[in-house]
Amino acid sequence: MSSTAVGTPHARGVDMKLEVVVIPVSDVERAKRFYSGLGWRLDADYASDDGYFNVIQFTPPGSGCSVIFGKNVTAANPGSAQGLYLIVSDIQAIRKELVDRGVAISEVFHDAAGVYAGKDDPYLFGRVRVSGPDPKRSSYRSFASFSDPDGNGWLLQELTHRAPGRVDSDAVTFTSSEDLAAALRRAEAAHGEHEKRNGGQRDENWPDWYAEYLMREQTGKELPL
Repeated sequence: MSSTAVGTPHARGVDMKLEVVVIPVSDVERAKRFYSGLGWRLDADYASDDGYFNVIQFTPPGSGCSVIFGKNVTAANPGSAQGLYLIVSDIQAIRKELVDRGVAISEVFHDAAGVYAGKDDPYLFGRVRVSGPDPKRSSYRSFASFSDPDGNGWLLQELTHRAPGRVDSDAVTFTSSEDLAAALRRAEAAHGEHEKRNGGQRDENWPDWYAEYLMREQTGKELPL
């Protein structure tokens, strides 16, 4: 969601971290080859001595949450996991990487706001897909989708500026050098406009401005001018 969060004020207690999502597959070895081919890290491949169950765990790059599948780990029907979001900072770059890996993935698209129940595969309540990224490259608005061999559906969503309420301001992190570099490029462009508004003079305190921009962008706060 991109709307402002409204709810119970944050009160720090014992952490509850979502770390595993179970997905149902029909062929464990086939699924293992597929997720390995995405470039995801294989964390575990464990089978019980009696052969009753087998657990495979993969983690997407930079993710704090992993996926588990295997034999006798869920009663859900194979392919029934849909709307699994993968948040990315550059959707065109990650799509190219997946295409280069041989993954069948949709073109980048954005949604036709307010148009429902179109002929496209349902996503976000079935809105119609419009070719190309969001014209303004706004956060939360550009997508690409792919499925695993069982039909479990994954959705890439481009996000550069988080809505308020999603990130603890005391725990801002960048999970890859690519994400940090992209954030610095956005800060550089914004800082250039900041200098223009202030008579075109070089800002001697640009490191402080960059740091403030990065923190605010990650935590969904109003960006500095």
